[in-house]
Amino acid sequence: MSEELELTIREAIPSDAAELLKTTRKIGQETEFLVMDEKGINLPEELLAIQLEDIYESSNNTLFVALLGDKIVGTASLKGSNEKRISHIVELGISILKDYWGMGLGSILMEELLLWAEENPEIYRIKLTVQEQNTAAIRLYEKFGFKKEAVMERGARGNDGRFLNVLLMSKMIHEVEG
Repeated sequence: MSEELELTIREAIPSDAAELLKTTRKIGQETEFLVMDEKGINLPEELLAIQLEDIYESSNNTLFVALLGDKIVGTASLKGSNEKRISHIVELGISILKDYWGMGLGSILMEELLLWAEENPEIYRIKLTVQEQNTAAIRLYEKFGFKKEAVMERGARGNDGRFLNVLLMSKMIHEVEG
């Protein structure tokens, strides 16, 4: 029997800062798949709230939160640069609390990010890095049209200090002439 969850996906706002800090700390403790460690987002709540406001107002940055009630159970982001020559490129990141892995939340968050990017005339390339050992994430990215571009040997370290290979993947959006 499958339990149906009442899930809300929306852009993060400054008042999410405290819950976002709590959630990212937990996610950072649960997996070594992310760059983020057990500290999560290592910022004071007030500074994170200011950054969330900046992200919300930005034309090439977004941060979505997945909520069950008031609890953030996952995040999804696209992060762009202010530098004119690379402002068309955004880096994708998705993180989900371990209790919610395997429920399709990654696909839901990916759909939201891609919709946001495709509606944004400034974005032409989405890139991401993923540890080679994170096969579930790689399958998700490939399902949504991301292609492997390179392997970065020793691109990350595991919790036990061993070196891990990291894949660079990307997806192009919007047609370009010439």
